[in-house]
Amino acid sequence: MTARPTRRTASGRSRTAVAGATAVAAALLLTSCGDQTDAAVARREAVKNRDTSAPLFTLLPKDIQEKALIQVGSDITYKPVEFRSDGAIEGIDPDLAAALSKELGVKLNFNNATFDTLMGGMKSKRYDIAMSAMTDTRERQQGIDSSTGKKIGEGVDFIDYLNVGVSIYTQKGKTQGIDGWDALCGKKIAVQRGTVSHDLAKDQSKKCEKNGEQPIAMEAFDNDSEAQTRLRTGGVDAVSSDYPVAAYAVKVSGHGNDFQMVGGAPVKAAPYGIAVPKGSEKLRDALKAALERAIKSGAYAKVLDKWDVKEAAVPEAKLNGGS
Repeated sequence: MTARPTRRTASGRSRTAVAGATAVAAALLLTSCGDQTDAAVARREAVKNRDTSAPLFTLLPKDIQEKALIQVGSDITYKPVEFRSDGAIEGIDPDLAAALSKELGVKLNFNNATFDTLMGGMKSKRYDIAMSAMTDTRERQQGIDSSTGKKIGEGVDFIDYLNVGVSIYTQKGKTQGIDGWDALCGKKIAVQRGTVSHDLAKDQSKKCEKNGEQPIAMEAFDNDSEAQTRLRTGGVDAVSSDYPVAAYAVKVSGHGNDFQMVGGAPVKAAPYGIAVPKGSEKLRDALKAALERAIKSGAYAKVLDKWDVKEAAVPEAKLNGGS
């Protein structure tokens, strides 16, 4: 059988030779440029900007020192604690994280997730920590599901950094007699799934039924923005969320014309904590030391003043102060 002749390009080179040269050129390009994904670029930038002379750099675990990144799980839809504005991540938590970064010499890199997946994300090591207006509770410390009482993990340690309570707000001028938690029996309320507000609503609903009243009709959403939208369109009678979030929503939504706060002072005052998985004591202690330095230097107070939450300040970085 006669061999089929090799086809030539206009330049006279065989197609095989051209394909081979192209593959080699592509390989060389990848080798010289490296991985160009956003995550890879972020990792290279973090190493490039690592500050080994930072006061607390040597306190960090070796793997964190090497990658120069602390991966943070966060629900970035919770104004003013963390949210996106023109593509950038802003808010109380990102600003406090920046202050901690200066002390540690590495970047705290925020990754968006729904709030109820953060504990699992730390367990699977997708995130090193969680910083997302997470209330420090005994159940979370012990890895217990507050709804079922069942053990779901090893739990976390908390570095407490804000002390806040829970508030209720309604459509402006349409309170429907809601002046506190006891007035929610038979009403519809929206909450963010897995939060203290969600737990309080469940407890109050049981109390309503025990007293012979109608239970609370609850709608739980992945994020607080969805709950606000539901209230704005009249789908529910009220929303409950942490005081800083409720106050911000009342202030800015519809230029202050959409919502109003009801029920008086926030209830269930408890600390927000930076959550660190059990077994990560070295990272936990470095973060706690960084917060202590930020408090003493005044960097912490500047962040709270910026976001008008200075009444929520803690005098010191406390470990597992929730109950």
